[in-house]
Amino acid sequence: MPDTPTPSALPLAGRMALVIGGSGGIGSASAARLLRDGCSVTLSARRESELAATAERLRPLAPEGAEVRYVAADGCTAEGVQAAVDAAVHPGGRLDICVATVGGGKVSPLLALDEEQFAEDLRRNVISGFLAIKYATPPMAANGGGSIVMISTNAAKLSWPYLSGYASGKAGLEALVRCAADELAPLGVRVNAVRPGLVKSQEDARIFKDDELIAAYLANKPLGRTGVPDDIAGAVRYLAGPEASWTTGQSIAVDGGNELRAAPSFEKLARRTVGDAVVDAALAGRIPE
Repeated sequence: MPDTPTPSALPLAGRMALVIGGSGGIGSASAARLLRDGCSVTLSARRESELAATAERLRPLAPEGAEVRYVAADGCTAEGVQAAVDAAVHPGGRLDICVATVGGGKVSPLLALDEEQFAEDLRRNVISGFLAIKYATPPMAANGGGSIVMISTNAAKLSWPYLSGYASGKAGLEALVRCAADELAPLGVRVNAVRPGLVKSQEDARIFKDDELIAAYLANKPLGRTGVPDDIAGAVRYLAGPEASWTTGQSIAVDGGNELRAAPSFEKLARRTVGDAVVDAALAGRIPE
């Protein structure tokens, strides 16, 4: 049996990470992967009670020398993201890794969305990423570089009716990843994204209650199952660490092969969300009342 690695032998020992959206399924799983490899982690999200519970759950995973901290902050505002970055940097004077998981969107026909709803989807998915990159870069650059990992979705690539705002926001996020990676490379800052498929977590709980919809998903996943947060966390850990030191500007799909086929229809879910009359009007080419 191999010897248990000493803390100094762990690949991320001495490094500092910020996980924005750290109390969510993918965020907390990513934090756990980083922590096990010796990285100290600061979690941020809006709800302090959920952050505290997540931090308590993760602390037993921390090897000697690694810490888990948290700060309540809004990942969609400049003030919130700057506060989260400051909290992550303060103890050790550095930031090496930033994982940004903020996202989400409204299930609705395109014709039923108004400009405020569409803009909100863009704010949650691309503005949040922009803020993470903007405020995480200076402390990384000051110490020779670092790794920023965004959480996208395969809706950024597949055609996904009834999720136009969400898909547009994540497609914009991936364009931002490419531009930022190119621009920040001279500073030693790498920027990449993981593009998950359907993952079983609290964020997608309502989808997993619909057996018909899950069956439609599985029919388009060559590997025959939906994902779990740790599937995505493995890709995050790779992109965050030294193993990916020559990788930047990439969006890596981790989705059971879904991108080889097609997205399922969300019409049924849209009908439950906004009502039959709204969906029927949009299908007839009318802007719903």
